[in-house]
Amino acid sequence: QAQLRESGGGSVQPGGSLRLSCAASDVTFRLYHMSWYRQAPGKERELVASITDIGGKVEYSEAVKGRFTISRDDAADMVFLQMNNLRPEDTAVYFCNAKFGALSHWGQGTPVTVSS
Repeated sequence: QAQLRESGGGSVQPGGSLRLSCAASDVTFRLYHMSWYRQAPGKERELVASITDIGGKVEYSEAVKGRFTISRDDAADMVFLQMNNLRPEDTAVYFCNAKFGALSHWGQGTPVTVSS
């Protein structure tokens, strides 16, 4: 069964940085559209960033644009989210998602807390 495992979350002060990683297994990784989502308590899960399977085209939500960077390493079956200038409102559990047609896989999430 395909699995995604997120890591790199933690607790930081406002203005700090974190780099999240997502490792994929049992998938044809190069064919998948990869995304990062987040979900804060009491809120819906929201799309943060995505990167296409071919060409590496990236998109970001307006909330994180200019602060976060998504990238992928197909040889290593990894996707990353570099988060800079973190704000308290970035506090959430972050999930990676892999999608190829009707196939969609989710990781368990890694928590990020931004507070003074």
